[in-house]
Amino acid sequence: MENDQVKITSTGPSGGAASLPVGDLLAYHAGKAPARPAVSFNDETTSYAELEANANRKARQLAELGVEEGKVVTLAVPNSLEFYETTFAIWKLGATPNIVSPKLPASELKAIVELADPCLVVGEMHLRVDGRKFLAVGATSDDDLSGDPLPSKVSSPWKIMTSGGSTGRPKLIVDRQPGTYDPGKPYINQVPGSTVLNPGPLYHNAPFVTVFHTLFTGGHVVEMGKFDPLRALQLIERYKVNWVNLVPTMMSRISKLPEPERKSFDMSSLQAVWHMASVCPQWLKQDWIDWIGPDRIFELYGGTEVIGGTMITGREWLAHKGSVGKAPSGWQMRILDDNGNECATGEIGGIYFLADEDQRPTYAYIGAKAKTIGDWATYGDLGYVDEEGYLYIADRRTDMIVSGGANIFPAEVEAALDQHPDVQSSIVIGLPDEDLGNRAHAIVQLRKEALQRTDADVLRAFLSEKLVRYKIPRTFEFTDENLRDDAGKARRTKMRDERIGNS
Repeated sequence: MENDQVKITSTGPSGGAASLPVGDLLAYHAGKAPARPAVSFNDETTSYAELEANANRKARQLAELGVEEGKVVTLAVPNSLEFYETTFAIWKLGATPNIVSPKLPASELKAIVELADPCLVVGEMHLRVDGRKFLAVGATSDDDLSGDPLPSKVSSPWKIMTSGGSTGRPKLIVDRQPGTYDPGKPYINQVPGSTVLNPGPLYHNAPFVTVFHTLFTGGHVVEMGKFDPLRALQLIERYKVNWVNLVPTMMSRISKLPEPERKSFDMSSLQAVWHMASVCPQWLKQDWIDWIGPDRIFELYGGTEVIGGTMITGREWLAHKGSVGKAPSGWQMRILDDNGNECATGEIGGIYFLADEDQRPTYAYIGAKAKTIGDWATYGDLGYVDEEGYLYIADRRTDMIVSGGANIFPAEVEAALDQHPDVQSSIVIGLPDEDLGNRAHAIVQLRKEALQRTDADVLRAFLSEKLVRYKIPRTFEFTDENLRDDAGKARRTKMRDERIGNS
């Protein structure tokens, strides 16, 4: 499949003659097929008619607590049917959901609430914020609320996502597009009515956008709740899933299942496996291409702000291994140095994008400033292009380690470490060093059965065959805790600060 055959047709709600308020789309699809499956979760399937009625009841419950058009609701709810009901309920009232992790410590949630200024916080009891109206997860209203339709309203903006960013300080990313959508317009290369597996946490933008666009177009969301590699394959086979979005951490955990077990599942229903959110090691992507073929593998590089991006098919990748592709129609891309000059082919610099007039970004920050050079904007990543214009990611500028005058990109070291069969996951950070300025320090999560047989010396020997000597971490640390969340994200700044503070 050629690059121009895959269109990024939508990254958010959009206007047009056929567009409807997103809060009305459940009723639209229920009117056509009431029993059509909307969300399957924990072995139970909720139809469009049921989800519509439940969301209307939830909307009336929220209205009793002061939620109305133009207000913000901070939503700290785990992946669940309640998350879907509550989000649609917020849209039905013309309000805006501010999505946050339900695992946040209370102090961090408080900082986000101060930025978002919501009229209501919905979450677990430990996330109650003083001075704010609060609704506990699972709380039901005393009234027998109606599931009948409510008056149509448009939420503007349609969503507010949250990011800790590379600094660790919370920021809000406001998508200022109004909450309307054409129910016949599929997301990326989905087909309207597709069955989509969601393995990721809904407080991250990619899973959130994926599942709700699926429901906007009458599709079926199979919600995992929490990712498990074996269960993901079971659900793909059971529900005949057509489309899934993974992160490299999930792909690695699936790849490391025993091969006979992994290959025992029927993956024939899958039409597209997308991956994004972090750099995918070449060995891992090759393993997936060898398993399910290049025509079902797609990669997207971008961000919540949608200032630009690139995409690449599996077949293109085989000719440009390690690349994340080219910018699609509507976006320009350049690699710029610190002075704003364009870098030569193969030279690492900042990755900047400029959208055409009709695709200009609609985001706004609260609590942060955009990174720009003139009209060109960046997510803060470093990379280079080859002679054909294909982009290769080096790392985030803030994560790069300068050790003894040499640049070390953590993603490259982590990709090498994660190839070791005993390594579950790894994070590489820079720590102060009197001699080198900074040294590379590896935090490694080992498989439980490998705790006694694998140590720093074993990993150094393994890396010596894959990396030049100066890139091999000087120090190692082992843990049995998960280093990344289910979206493949890691808080490097926090990890670095904790270790510097304890030294």
